Amino acid sequence: MDLKLQGKTALVSGSTAGIGHAIAHTLAQEGARVIVNGRSQSSVDEVVERMRSETGGTVEGFAGDLSQADAAQAVVQRFPGIDILVNNLGIFEPKPFEDIPDEDWMRFFDVNVVSGVRLSRLVLPGMKAANWGRIIFISSESGVQIPAEMIHYGVTKTAQLAVSRGLAESVAGTGITVNSVLPGPTRSRGVGDFVQEMARSGGTSFEAVEAEFFDKVRPTSLIRRFATPQEVASLVAYVASPLSSATTGAALRVDGGVVKSAF
Repeated sequence: MDLKLQGKTALVSGSTAGIGHAIAHTLAQEGARVIVNGRSQSSVDEVVERMRSETGGTVEGFAGDLSQADAAQAVVQRFPGIDILVNNLGIFEPKPFEDIPDEDWMRFFDVNVVSGVRLSRLVLPGMKAANWGRIIFISSESGVQIPAEMIHYGVTKTAQLAVSRGLAESVAGTGITVNSVLPGPTRSRGVGDFVQEMARSGGTSFEAVEAEFFDKVRPTSLIRRFATPQEVASLVAYVASPLSSATTGAALRVDGGVVKSAF
């Protein structure tokens, strides 16, 4: 399927690995000009070169922490005319509620929520002038079913849903759409490393830890495994495309059926 992304410029925050990387790679394959983002110049340069080689697409890079206001301003100034913004930047950390200090709450909110709010605010004037744009927040099923093991993370993902819906309402009647995508447990780099470490410390295998996780922690999963980043990226690429023009203000699940609801 041709997603008709040729000539579109896409910024994917936090895209040197995991879900963000898969999204950027897929958009580049579909013909979009893609801006890859990460904190270190070396990692950004490496991913840009590899992605150019693998996709044959136009791939550029921006090294900077997009949870910081100056970096957000800098990327928009360097790459004006962003048509597609994918707010993927995020952090997670399992921690008992009583051990989460105020500083962690603020840090999670700044990185997971405010970064996307800020970038959306910066790109929106250009989208309004063009009467076309796509803003996509990478939320999580944890925003619907708050995980007891990382409540602060879940709360930030709920906040993203609220921002996304409110922003969609604010651009009603235009060619701009705003949506959230809710992955379920996904084998991103961070999750993969975490599970591998659990397997090593327990003297078992990744597959055994995965099976136990879906038996005890996410028993409502219908696929009974971690999704791949590419499975998430495929949905995001469609939502970013002109083909999705009637999809806006939505919370779109690619959660493997973890959320136990038909709606």
